[in-house]
Amino acid sequence: MSAQREIAIVAFHQSPCQASAGAANEVELIMPELRAVFDQVGLANAQDVDFVCSGSCDYLQGAAFAFVAGVDALGAVPPIRESHVEMDAAWALYEAVLKIRMGHADSALIYGFAKSSPGELPIVLSQQLDPYYLAPLWVDTVSLAALQARLMLDAGLITEGDMAEVVKRSRRNAMTNPLAQLAGETSVADLLAKPHYLSPLRRHDCCPVSDGAAAMIIATVEQAKAWGMPYVRLSGIDHRIESHNLCLRDLTDSVSTRKAAAAAGMNAGAVDVAELYAPFSHQEIILSRALGLGEDTRVNPSGGVLAGNLMMASGLSRIGEVFQRIVAGEAGRGVAHATNGPCLQQNLVAVLEAA
Repeated sequence: MSAQREIAIVAFHQSPCQASAGAANEVELIMPELRAVFDQVGLANAQDVDFVCSGSCDYLQGAAFAFVAGVDALGAVPPIRESHVEMDAAWALYEAVLKIRMGHADSALIYGFAKSSPGELPIVLSQQLDPYYLAPLWVDTVSLAALQARLMLDAGLITEGDMAEVVKRSRRNAMTNPLAQLAGETSVADLLAKPHYLSPLRRHDCCPVSDGAAAMIIATVEQAKAWGMPYVRLSGIDHRIESHNLCLRDLTDSVSTRKAAAAAGMNAGAVDVAELYAPFSHQEIILSRALGLGEDTRVNPSGGVLAGNLMMASGLSRIGEVFQRIVAGEAGRGVAHATNGPCLQQNLVAVLEAA
């Protein structure tokens, strides 16, 4: 990627993770985040960037092409170059990066949004499963994650204490994150004393359902300099997918994450901070091992998605969290991870470096 146009992240903002946004609709969730990133860069509106791409899930709203309603947040006229992915907005970022790499744009706005609270999210997400064999069974995402955790426990790869330690650290880290939904001091003993929700998972092992949105602006390094904005280089980004047939892959490992990290150039230097999209406590362990993260790397200092999960935007938020820490001078190089699908089926890895 070094021979291609260099990409800079120049702005990011996300809404608080709310258990319920109440009567607010998707447009009302999106607009404050768009306004925030426009103001960060000094832009008026979406017409001031060359390309716009969003990430969402029509199933959450229960209507075909429901994402089109979210476009209302951009304004109806004049027309803009706009696209959408039925994925987490991290993949919308990937599309925007490709657009800039190919020379079709110099800047892009990316946003993701979801209002997950009105429905039963674990059941809704079962529609991401193989449509012939698994989706008709209505196996929900929590049940599949419980199966994955059980495989790890039975293989001796983790203990329930390890899972509780992840939750303990998440809640503690989230205490400094005003956008988090769940935060506070707890102990491993207290967590293990909680009853199982879906064995071997307890409720705290599962990320909460959250409503909200997030937005980001990226550009070429030259455009970022012209705007006069502090920026972070997106030095690498890659994504890989594994089989939708759960019997054809090792659920205790994440080969796709490891391959995406290697292709993104993660191993070219030290990693100061890592934000991992791990919807379940045991998955953070899988991802940390797949990425080979050492003790010197701060993992999920924001609390991660166990502290608040903006469905369809949490992957983008992981990248945004790393961006903000590098801009603040808290880190020089970081890695961000996003996932989509059951049991870490699809994984994206982005490498960010100080300018």
